[in-house]
Amino acid sequence: MLMSQCIAKGLTPFQIVLLWTSLEDEKGNLFHSQAHSRANEVGEGHFPVVIDLFGGIGGLIEIRASLLASHGFAVLALAYCDYEDLPFRLEKVDLEYFEEDANFLLRHPKVLSLGIGVVSMSKTAETGLSMAIHLKQVTAAALINGPNFILDIPQVYRGQINQPWLFSPHSLSISTLGLVELQRIFEDTGAEASETFFLPIEKAQGHFLFIVGEEDMNVNSKVYAEQATEQLRRHGKNNWTLLSYPGVGHLIEPPYSPLCCASRISNLRLFMH
Repeated sequence: MLMSQCIAKGLTPFQIVLLWTSLEDEKGNLFHSQAHSRANEVGEGHFPVVIDLFGGIGGLIEIRASLLASHGFAVLALAYCDYEDLPFRLEKVDLEYFEEDANFLLRHPKVLSLGIGVVSMSKTAETGLSMAIHLKQVTAAALINGPNFILDIPQVYRGQINQPWLFSPHSLSISTLGLVELQRIFEDTGAEASETFFLPIEKAQGHFLFIVGEEDMNVNSKVYAEQATEQLRRHGKNNWTLLSYPGVGHLIEPPYSPLCCASRISNLRLFMH
């Protein structure tokens, strides 16, 4: 018996539909069948929107964005330096660049217009945090192993310049494997940066997800996430979730991703633990 394939279009992700069919055999017997089916996680829209920022490595990294897209998100893997016509090394981080991309995404006819989520890690976590504070389009931010203050590079938004905390390269340390570790930088700067350079996270209206590895050798991410949540708590906010993983290092990737014990920061020409 030859079976035909039916393709249903125009469904939203996970939509439940009733499918039915009938078939008459060579003897004139009529057969009927029906079943409830659920659309897959992708569908044809409308999709929740995510901007994916991949640390200080630069270039265009699409691994995490591709995975999110396969699970029903409209995702923009956003390069911000060391890619095509973008500068090799940033002199400043202009939030209007990210605001323009957020507006571009929200104009797409296949996305939900309720707001944008940001996934960011390491150096770009401070950018993701600033986006949640200053851009009304951002309604949720996942921040993976990053500081809660601006480090090294100024941030600019609509003419206002937010100065960074500048670290000394003498605070760099080298592991027994020959990999750079930045943790001492953050240990040296953390106390002084706390009062002057902390980002005003309490001004954000969206939700925060802090993800930290307790064995991070580059950022004291657990300390900074706890400082950020305490800052929110002092202002009567409970719009945050903190996930802290013992024994986990700096790079926290989606499940089943290849293990990476070191990564290259191209604009610094360093390999980091």
